Amino acid sequence: MKILIIQQKMIGDVLVSSILCRNLRKAYPTAQIDYMVYESTTPVLQGNEDFDHLILFKEKHRKNKLAFYKLLKDIRKEKYDILIDAYAKMESYLISVFSGAKKRITYKKPVTDILYTDTVGREDIPDSKPGLIIEHRLALLRPLKLNTELETRPQIHVTEEEKAFARDLFRKNEIDSSKINIMLSITGSMDSKTYPFEYMARLIDYISSQGEMNLLFNYIPSQKQQAQLLFSMCEESTRKKIYFEVLGHDLREFIAIMNECDMIIGNDGGAINMAKALGKPSFIIFSPWIDKKGWATFEDGVNNVSLHLKDFKPERFENRTPSEIKKHSTDLYRQFTPELIIPALSEFLRTHLRS
Repeated sequence: MKILIIQQKMIGDVLVSSILCRNLRKAYPTAQIDYMVYESTTPVLQGNEDFDHLILFKEKHRKNKLAFYKLLKDIRKEKYDILIDAYAKMESYLISVFSGAKKRITYKKPVTDILYTDTVGREDIPDSKPGLIIEHRLALLRPLKLNTELETRPQIHVTEEEKAFARDLFRKNEIDSSKINIMLSITGSMDSKTYPFEYMARLIDYISSQGEMNLLFNYIPSQKQQAQLLFSMCEESTRKKIYFEVLGHDLREFIAIMNECDMIIGNDGGAINMAKALGKPSFIIFSPWIDKKGWATFEDGVNNVSLHLKDFKPERFENRTPSEIKKHSTDLYRQFTPELIIPALSEFLRTHLRS
């Protein structure tokens, strides 16, 4: 049996959809399982043995019709028995139909009911602790009627060499290993997903005031100027606890460093999803225009906690479309003051600084 799973999206999506590979491996241990993802997301899949081959959807496949057609032909040659399309966009529609797979599964839409053999609906309200985005992915397995208990948590694999790299990096930077290490997700993937620095600095100062700890900033080199600005806005006593230069130069180095940390706090994004896959406690601040229901995974009020302005001021979102909310995200962020966040953050820190 040959199975293809398609997930052409970003890191969080690729991690979440990897649970499809794991559950299919449990159900069909001898099957060939292939996973199609964007080339840029592959670092989070290194060491994962739940699939046999990665099929890389590259930039050239989006921009060059000939390259895309060659990819379609290569997929058709594989003669897949089952195809699961977790992306469900025009690119994947073409791949799915052209594959010739006998069973093609995706989400229910007017067009997909015509192009696929099986479609599944997506609920609007989460029904379990893993959360809505996990439930959506697992729903894609329903048409297969698997006779196994389903795994729900994505995982990232860290090699012994990577663990040694992180420990050595911490030693070189004289990070006291007896103290708690807290990763701070200081920026989102864009400005409209980034908690205002004025407020973030106040939160970081509050975190710092709760005891002895080591603080690390998560940012990419192109964001260094922004990170320096935030650093300068923190109190001097806080700056002494921040190891500003301890930074991963690529995704695998970040994963290794995150593996040495005890928790992550800050903006929602790929860093949070990777930390969760490593089993680290998380405290997340969602952007006003992001629907928290989808990505508040494994929310239990203890190990994984997330906050959204809508939790405090639901009236600000009434009768407003997602595009309107996004347009006014700056103003809405200004209303999401640290005073609203600190009570829950305080409880989270009490639990995990003690443990």
